[in-house]
Amino acid sequence: MTYSASTHARRTRIVERVLFWVFRLATYFVLACATYIFLDIGIKGSRTVFTSSPPFINVPFLTEPPQTLYVFDYEGKKLTLSDRQFREWQAAHPQAAVEPATVAYSAGGIWPCIVGTALLVIGSMVLALLIGISSAIYLSEYSRNNRWIRLVRIAILNLAGVPSIVFGLFGFGLFVIFFGWNVSLLAGWFTLGLMILPAIITASEESLRAVPQGLREGSLALGATKWQTIRKNVLPYALPGILTSSILGIARVAGETAPIMFTAAYAMRDEMPWNVRHVGDFVFQGVMALPYHIYVVSSKIPQNEYTERVQYGAAFVFLALVMVIALTSIVLRERTRNRLSW
Repeated sequence: MTYSASTHARRTRIVERVLFWVFRLATYFVLACATYIFLDIGIKGSRTVFTSSPPFINVPFLTEPPQTLYVFDYEGKKLTLSDRQFREWQAAHPQAAVEPATVAYSAGGIWPCIVGTALLVIGSMVLALLIGISSAIYLSEYSRNNRWIRLVRIAILNLAGVPSIVFGLFGFGLFVIFFGWNVSLLAGWFTLGLMILPAIITASEESLRAVPQGLREGSLALGATKWQTIRKNVLPYALPGILTSSILGIARVAGETAPIMFTAAYAMRDEMPWNVRHVGDFVFQGVMALPYHIYVVSSKIPQNEYTERVQYGAAFVFLALVMVIALTSIVLRERTRNRLSW
């Protein structure tokens, strides 16, 4: 009996040790993959974004729109000029006969893409949070746990698994064609907002349910109304969890290409979003966006050293932009969490 018990204990320790290393190696494998991806984009992208001379930042890349690159030889020198620079060069050398090779989107910068991405993320997140939190409040605080509400929750969970391309086609059919919004910021906001609604509703509802029931009962016992209780005693304590869901939503919204390709993004747009005749036209215009720009430069253009520069530079700026927006949500969450306790 003693031998059998000791053998079993030894086998159990071996199994536990093996499982420990399996779980540890799986975690380190994920970390190694993420590190490689970020280092690859960071090293190659930083060569485009940063320079070795003052101001140490490639200002034209961050402040100019994309342009066509002209590559040609002239008097034994290889020249690489943007579309605007090439026109100026031609004006200065009217007698020069050159046949340049052109590479689309490989000169200039990505400023319209940065602006378009920020507008899409902020607009869709505001829309999704307003609708999502309202839905979560109803499901958590007002609804009864009957068959209909259970079906609604199942439908929300099923929507979370729908591929983004389906949401893109849905937004194209409903907002772009049926509502007549065309390819515009408004169509992109609603499409992206609906796409991340399931995650925000589910996370927000769980955060609301995690608030102790005693806070609600105490507020109601003191004469507060249902809405006053929710607004003063429930929502503030659930806010950190809601902000966590918004961080996850930002990461998904910012990286989606298929939905905005159908509803909001142009491959090339010269005018900035605020260059409109009427204020109301602002939301009814399409924009450039970093995910779609990276897709176009990576898949629609013959690859060479010039396109690689734009690809990695745009990806580097894209990750930095998403990180800044996500860090803002994290800071707000931590500040709210530190102020509240129960």
